[in-house]
Amino acid sequence: MIYLDYAATTPISREALGVYSQAASDFFGNPSSLHDTGSKASQLLETSREQLAQLIHGDKEGVYFTSGGSESNILALQSLIDAHQDKGNHLITTYCEHSSVYHFFQKMEKQGYEVTYLPVDHYGLVDIHTLESAIRDTTVLVSIQFVNGEVGIMQPIDQIGKLLKQKNILFHCDAVQAFGKIPIHVTQAHIDSLSVSSHKIYGPKGVGAVYINPKKKWKAQIPKTTHEKGFRPGTINVPGIAAFVTAAKSVCDRMEDETERIRSLRKSFLDQIKTLPIKFVVEEHPSQTLPHVLGLRIPGIEGQYTMLECNRYGVAISTGSACQVGNQEPLRTLKEMGRTDIEAKNFIRLSFGKNTEHTDIQQAVQAFQKLTENFFSKQGGTK
Repeated sequence: MIYLDYAATTPISREALGVYSQAASDFFGNPSSLHDTGSKASQLLETSREQLAQLIHGDKEGVYFTSGGSESNILALQSLIDAHQDKGNHLITTYCEHSSVYHFFQKMEKQGYEVTYLPVDHYGLVDIHTLESAIRDTTVLVSIQFVNGEVGIMQPIDQIGKLLKQKNILFHCDAVQAFGKIPIHVTQAHIDSLSVSSHKIYGPKGVGAVYINPKKKWKAQIPKTTHEKGFRPGTINVPGIAAFVTAAKSVCDRMEDETERIRSLRKSFLDQIKTLPIKFVVEEHPSQTLPHVLGLRIPGIEGQYTMLECNRYGVAISTGSACQVGNQEPLRTLKEMGRTDIEAKNFIRLSFGKNTEHTDIQQAVQAFQKLTENFFSKQGGTK
C-alpha cells in the first residue's frame, strides 16, 4: 500500500518506539509519587517538558501534556475563557477550524457566548483587516489554526498575533498540522495558547501538548486536580511523552531539508497528472500552502469514489480530515472558500511524509490514470 495520508496520522518512528519501550521499562513510576522510582519518572517528564518548550521557543512552565490535539484544543480554550470571562462574552474563530475547535465554539454559543466566524478568501486565508473589524470591547479570545489540515493553507499567524497583542486579546492557535513542518516561535508570534499532537509527527498516538503563556491565567476544569499543575487529570503517560518529544526533536532537526524534499515530490505529482486525460483542480495558494498537504478536485467524480478506487489500486488517500469520517456533509473549509456543494464533494486530499518516495508518486499517478479511465468509460466515454 502506498500511504499518502500523513495529515491523518503517521507511523511511529523506530527511534520514538525505542524510547517508548525503554521508558516504559525503566521509567514506569508515577511521576507524582515521592519515592525514588517516581522521582526518576518525574525527572524524565521534566526533561521532556523543557525540550518541547525549546522546540516552540517557549517557557517550559507553560507546557502541559495531554492525550492529543483535540483535548489540547478543548482544554486550552475552556481554561482560558473561564479565567477571563469577566472581560466579556465575545469570541472569534473561523468555520475552517478543526472539528474539535469548531464544535467547541458551537457549544459556547449554546452557553450564551457570542461567536464571530470570520470569512476566508478564495484560498482559505483570513484577512487581518476583517479580523480587526470584528474585535469588540467584549472580545475575550480568538482561535485561528496555523495550518488547515484539508487544503494546507498557512494563516498569517505573526500578523494575527501582533494585532491581538496590541488589543490585549487572548490568541489560541491550533498548530497540530504545523508543528514539525513550520518553525514555531510562540513568543515572537504572540501566541498565548498553542496545541500540538504526537501522532502527526511520527510519535505515539494518545499524546499531545498545550502551551499556555505562563503570564496568562487559566482555570482548572476539574477542581483539585493535581497532575500537570491541575490542567488535566489522570496519571501522566511518561513513556508516551518521552517518545513524543523524541519524534518532535527528530522532525524539527530535519525540517528545512524535509520540506524541500516534500516540495519536490508535490511538484512531481502535479507535473505528472497534467499528462492525464482529465482535469484536476488544485486547491492551493501560490505561496501560503504547506507542501505536505495537497488538496485536489476532479470535476465530475465524487471524492469518496476516488478515495475508494485509489484504495483498490493500493494507494491510501483521504477526502479530508479523518475527524470528519461518517459526515456526508460537504467540507466546511471548501464551502467557506466559495466552492459549491458538488465541488466540495469532489474533494480529495493527498499528504506526504518522510517515507514517501518518487516511486510512490509514480504509482499514485498510475492509479489515478486507471480510475479516471474506468470511471469515464462507465459514463460513456465523456471527459
